[in-house]
Formats: sequence, structure tokens, C-alpha cells
Amino acid sequence: MPDQERDRLRELLDTALDEDNRTLAEMAEGAFLSPFHFSRELARGTGEPPVQMRRRVLLERAAWQLGGGASVTQVALAAGYESVDGFGRAFSKAFGSPPSTVTDRSSSHWLPSPNGIHFHPPTSLWLGEGEAASARSGSGEVIEMMAHHDIDDVRHLLEAVEGLSEEEYRRVRLPGNAPLEWDGPDESVAQAMSHLVATKEVWLAAIAGYEVPEVLGDDDAVTLAGRHEALAGRWLATIRNIDRRGAWADRLIDALCRPPQSFVIGSVIAHVLTFSAHRRQLVRMMLRETGASIDGGDPIDWLHRRSGGRR
Repeated sequence: MPDQERDRLRELLDTALDEDNRTLAEMAEGAFLSPFHFSRELARGTGEPPVQMRRRVLLERAAWQLGGGASVTQVALAAGYESVDGFGRAFSKAFGSPPSTVTDRSSSHWLPSPNGIHFHPPTSLWLGEGEAASARSGSGEVIEMMAHHDIDDVRHLLEAVEGLSEEEYRRVRLPGNAPLEWDGPDESVAQAMSHLVATKEVWLAAIAGYEVPEVLGDDDAVTLAGRHEALAGRWLATIRNIDRRGAWADRLIDALCRPPQSFVIGSVIAHVLTFSAHRRQLVRMMLRETGASIDGGDPIDWLHRRSGGRR
């Protein structure tokens, strides 16, 4: 599908699933279309009528909320139902059991879908590409190797910076340096190392559907090392799972952004690895300014060491 058509489809999805648009007329008004044309365009792009898709996604959200301990009444009202009984009948028909049977989040909250579009907690959408993505996937081993090297290299740098004094650790060495303006400056070893850890924490939360963690940005190296070890295994497991499912082209729509933004999962991983590599080299440059001896961070050398010297 051409990018222009994808962008238009995402706009229609945003309108269809907006909390304020509960009827087809309200959806169409939000997209500046007649109800007939809105319904036809969205159904052509997704294979599912807009009202039906909205009802399904909201039921998926309801199942997730119930698994987290929300009451049936709260969930029914949030899903747009006028009565608990009406919600209970719709839920039972969709999931095969009443809402009272949902006690945790151990099982999937997704319903069968003709288009791979699902609710993704806490307030996002997951847009799957299905078999087409699986057929295109073939570079997973290289990506996993890059991700594994990145994890090991950040660990190596955290060990190296633990030897710095507090003053050296936090000294501004690159005034005004901010590779990502919205992410804050990388002017010191402390800031760059904090971003190396926090970026993965934030994206893990988005992909897994957890609340985004609070990022303080002023932790010492020992605390950062603990946070890094807590995420390392989950980050690598997430990448393996994406590759196993052929989900590199799947999309995550983050409804917390205003307006909602769509992210291709493969581009998220590429983003993390790209700026992690940049920041790791920044830290090396700053460490050398302190007189510390540090390697070049070459993945060829890393793999050579891991394989016991075999090339």
C-alpha cells in the first residue's frame, strides 16, 4: 500500500477510534466525509466496517481493563454501553464467557480480526501486517546480533564510568549537544549514559503496553547499571519475539501523543540502535578526555571475544 494511502487510513482509524466519536455520523464528521464515504473508505482499507471495528477494539480494551481489576460497571460505561446488561451480552458473545470470568491478564485480550488491528494497552493500537511482513523478514539474526552487542557494550561502558569521580561524571563536555532535541541534552557522560538506559525502558513500555516509567535522568552509574540489567533480558526477548512473529512491519499507534502517532515496530528498533550507537561513541570520546583507556566498541571485536577468538 502506498505511503499516502497508509497515512490516510491511519487518519481514518484515529477518527473512528476517537473517544468522542461514538457514532458513525460523529466519525464521519471528524474526517470531513459523509457517513457513506467514511464507511466505504475505512472498510475498503481494513476489511471491517468502522462501527464494528470500534466495537471490537473497545471490547478488547474492556477485557484488558477487567483483567487489571476494573469493575464491570466502569468498563461498560467506558466502552460506551448504556447498561451493564448490554455490555455483558456483547462481551459474552465476543469472548465466549461473561466479563465476570476475567480475573487477570494472563490470557490474550485480542479478538479475531480481519486486518490485524487491535487494542494495545494502555491507550494505543497495534496494526499488524500479517503474512506479508513474515515473508519480508529475513534479517532478524543480524538485528539480534546488533541488539545483543548494544546491550553488552552499554554494560561495558557502565563499568567504565563507575570509576569516574562525581565531578567528572557530570561535567558538561559537549555544550549544546542534543542529538534528539525532544530527548534532552547529551552534554555529559551522565546524561548520555542515562539516555542509553532510559530509551529502552520507554520503548519497552510502549511495545509491551505498560505505563511509561518516570525517567529522572540524574541517576549515578551504579543505579543505572541496576536498571540496565533489569531491562536487558526483556529487551532481547522482545526483539526475538518480533522476529519470530515476522512483525517488523507491524505498527503501534500511540494514542498518548497529540495527535496520535503511528510507529512501525522495525523503525522503533532501528531508532533505538542508531542513537544508542551514537551515544556510546559520545561516551567513549568523553571518557578519553578524562584520560581513561577505552576500546573502540567494534562489534567485530566483540563477537571475536565472545566466540573465543574464532572469526
